[in-house]
Amino acid sequence: MTRRIAVITPASENRLAHLHRQRRFLREVSTPTHDVVRIEAWLDESEPPAFDAAVHVHMPPGRDGMRVGAARNAAAEVALAGGADLLVFLDVDCLPGPDLIDGYVAASQSHPDGILCGPVTYLRSVQRPSAADELDALTRPHGGRPNPAPGTVDTAAPADYDLFWSLSFAVTPATWARLGGFDERYEGYGAEDTDLGRRARSLGIPLHWVGGAHAYHQWHPAGSPPWRHLDDILRNGALFAERWGEWPMGGWIDEFVAAGAVEPHAGGYRRTTN
Repeated sequence: MTRRIAVITPASENRLAHLHRQRRFLREVSTPTHDVVRIEAWLDESEPPAFDAAVHVHMPPGRDGMRVGAARNAAAEVALAGGADLLVFLDVDCLPGPDLIDGYVAASQSHPDGILCGPVTYLRSVQRPSAADELDALTRPHGGRPNPAPGTVDTAAPADYDLFWSLSFAVTPATWARLGGFDERYEGYGAEDTDLGRRARSLGIPLHWVGGAHAYHQWHPAGSPPWRHLDDILRNGALFAERWGEWPMGGWIDEFVAAGAVEPHAGGYRRTTN
């Protein structure tokens, strides 16, 4: 039975090279057993560049920055209207491994009611694969998240839901409907995926780690802590805390405080005033 798989990717001009490579790798790893439909959600103010092999959704920035959650929601609506059997969300920086699609499809059949998350390897700056068959040798999953054996699925404990991230995950249409999508109040960088994980836990939706469904995050310059996103982190962190009673991204907040850029205020945090 052929299944219709929607691969949803938010994208922008500043990640265009990564997007081109992801497109090529997705073609390489797709097989005739699945009908893969690519849906790209364009985040810039300008219209997306023409690309006939994808359906495009345009979600211009909001008042506070790129609307990644809203873009994913809009792309999911298009996918469901087109009869998708599975929604695969793949960040623009991520390359699909050879077994990513098959792994998510198999896991969705055995665990249809949960969020499915495959391991992610962060490629080094010198690691720029040119073909999908080079990826296996580069596999080095992020150590902060589980990496089950290929073909196996492990279920997260309640305390582990904050490990959910939106770089690579999949859900059935029924699970997506239960989740209700991303909270579109989050704009700019940070917290919308942690919020979705918390909502899944509150609704009793299982979180599953899918062995062998590898994705590979392409290198790009990044700061730690991410100084250019400081205002986004404070704004989105406050929104998250309003709902869940605690601040996300605590490690980065602590580093901002230690550097003298942020101070505790009224039970939360703000930029220092002196």
